[in-house]
Amino acid sequence: MRTKNLWLLLLLVLGTALFACSPRSKYERRLKHELASGVRQDSLFLGLYLGMPQLDFYTHCWKLNRRGLIKQGPDNTTVEYKLKNELKYPATMYYYPEFFQHKIYEMPVRFMYNGWTPWNKKLSADNLEADILKWYKKNYGDGFIKVSHPKYGAAYVKIDGNRRITIFKEDDSHVWAVFTDMLVKKELDGTTSKAGIIQEEITKELEKKNASK
Repeated sequence: MRTKNLWLLLLLVLGTALFACSPRSKYERRLKHELASGVRQDSLFLGLYLGMPQLDFYTHCWKLNRRGLIKQGPDNTTVEYKLKNELKYPATMYYYPEFFQHKIYEMPVRFMYNGWTPWNKKLSADNLEADILKWYKKNYGDGFIKVSHPKYGAAYVKIDGNRRITIFKEDDSHVWAVFTDMLVKKELDGTTSKAGIIQEEITKELEKKNASK
């Protein structure tokens, strides 16, 4: 009986240790810590920020367009910005925010290398994701948590204060980077955007990994 109890205790300790090291537990601890810190990290890119009023967003984009920095994306549903020196190869990013109470609370950004073809492996989504991760670490700091998803492969999540950044592949050519204000996200039930749905799947994968530990 004593030996059995010792084995049960050992399994309990081991299970606790594995849980503490799981990606999900790291994510939950980091999220709780950052939200409790009271620190706000609202910076996005091109002068945009989380919490930016909707009218200010349109005015700011109009000014950027006048300067020739951006233009309307395909079907006039996104903003298009050409990346020249930021990544290893020229690329294009498309963005358009999600609003809550007429303020930006989420910014999905879709990337693609210019000139992508299925046979040009150097312009693959795998290389693009690694390129974006390196660039974002330089701009927003290190501390990304790696998540392995059975469908989308490796994804990366970082939380600073209220701001969460999630980087993941959509397919062989496209990569998403999604900025989210987690203080606002807690008030919302779900998402309908393509990037948001994929992002939720990645979060669920973290939950599965935690449950299996």
